[in-house]
Parts: sequence; structure tokens; C-alpha cells
Amino acid sequence: MPVDPKILYVNFGFWDVVEDTVSASRATTTARSSARSRARGVKSLYSDSYYPEEEFWRLYDKGAYDALKARYDPKARFKNLYEKCVLRR
Repeated sequence: MPVDPKILYVNFGFWDVVEDTVSASRATTTARSSARSRARGVKSLYSDSYYPEEEFWRLYDKGAYDALKARYDPKARFKNLYEKCVLRR
């Protein structure tokens, strides 16, 4: 996919642990993900993700993924992207 020169791309991450007396729940994390989506941001999938499956596939183009998966893993020997990134089975 070509990069659109009119769009600003920012990639950032946190690689540390911050002690917190109030644990963030999955619901809180999902809400933050929704806020990012409203800003047209996309979460990189290198860290924990807590998306409902329908929202995940809407964000990560299930149709395009399924086409690639059928081509390169036609016998479905590997987990799909949602299983690997969210369910972590």
C-alpha cells in the first residue's frame, strides 16, 4: 500500500512497566482503542489487544486478510490474525 503524503504517520510504543494502584480493565483498554479508532489511528499488533472480534476485523480488513490466508495457508494450518493477536490461544 503506498504511503499517502497528506497523512501524518506516527508510531509510538511503551516498553516499560508503570506501577499503578488501579488496574486498567480490558473494558478500559478497549475504550482507549475506540478513541484511537475515532482519530483514525490503527494499533500495531505487537502488544496485547482487547478487541471484540467484529471490531478487530473491521479495523484490519477481514476480506483482504482472508484472501491472503487462503493463498498462503490454504489448509489453515496456522491460527488466524485475531486468534494470534487477541485470543492468544
